[in-house]
Amino acid sequence: MIVDSAIYRDGFRESPAGDVATALASVRDDPGAFLWIGLHDPAPAEFDEVARELRLHPLAIEDATEGDQRPKLEQYDDAFFMVVKTVSYTRPTEVTVGEIMLFVGADYVVTVRYGAANPLKAARARLEDDPKLLCEGPGAVLYTVLDEIADTYDVVAHQIEADIMDLERRIFTRRGGDHTEDIYTLKREMLEFRTAEDPLLPVMQELVKGRVRLCADLADRFRDVQDHLLRMDQQVDAHNELITSVLTAHLALLGRQQNEDVRKISAWAAILALPTMIAGIYGMNFEHMPELEWRFGYPLAVAVMVGACFLLHRRFKRSGWL
Repeated sequence: MIVDSAIYRDGFRESPAGDVATALASVRDDPGAFLWIGLHDPAPAEFDEVARELRLHPLAIEDATEGDQRPKLEQYDDAFFMVVKTVSYTRPTEVTVGEIMLFVGADYVVTVRYGAANPLKAARARLEDDPKLLCEGPGAVLYTVLDEIADTYDVVAHQIEADIMDLERRIFTRRGGDHTEDIYTLKREMLEFRTAEDPLLPVMQELVKGRVRLCADLADRFRDVQDHLLRMDQQVDAHNELITSVLTAHLALLGRQQNEDVRKISAWAAILALPTMIAGIYGMNFEHMPELEWRFGYPLAVAVMVGACFLLHRRFKRSGWL
């Protein structure tokens, strides 16, 4: 559906009168004006109407209709089509990936958003508070949207970092338990975040170098967004390495804990084996056994078993097995 539609003229917002065709005719009579239409999960018929009136390129329309595209930038004559991935992070440990597709021409911008992540209401409000930037035309919309998405990437990266630190703390807690599944889940979500963020860097390179004519005057602003994304990419790399290190340390701790458990089981088995052996021998009912007829034979046998167990326990305790 169309969530917002506005005409921007001389840095200020105007409400369009009539349908898309009327609004487009209005901005084409004024070289300094442009139309911004925002759609969220549009129905096919609704999107077809906008595409028909703006004469969007068929290949771009096909990509927008199918969805699930990699971040990319494609130029078609005097317009271009761009795909950007959006992300949000919900606990426990789930990265939700959405998609924003932008059709940018000399006098229009169409944003098609799929998923709940990164609504563009904040980007539109921010842009409307800066008339000077709005006067830069449709390229200003692209810059603002990309900057807002980069800021969201930063928030998500810090949330993931906090979860990594919390997981690390739980792992190194004495008897912290087995967290292997939690580590792999977090690593998988980090990978999903990276597939949304990393492919955007070469796309930004095209904008920074001024290869997109409609945005050439805003190259410095796009360079700032690119620097932000580069720092984010390094941070994601660091997080990925940290998760790998945490997994290695956790597996080592599990192995150590298993060794400790095996040693304890072996020590107790050895302690219990001695009285079992003595009791087993005396339980064979032979006629000629040491001290079999002696009044204190039974207490002596019990005392020997208790004493031997005590000595073995003390020995294992000193060696760290118990």
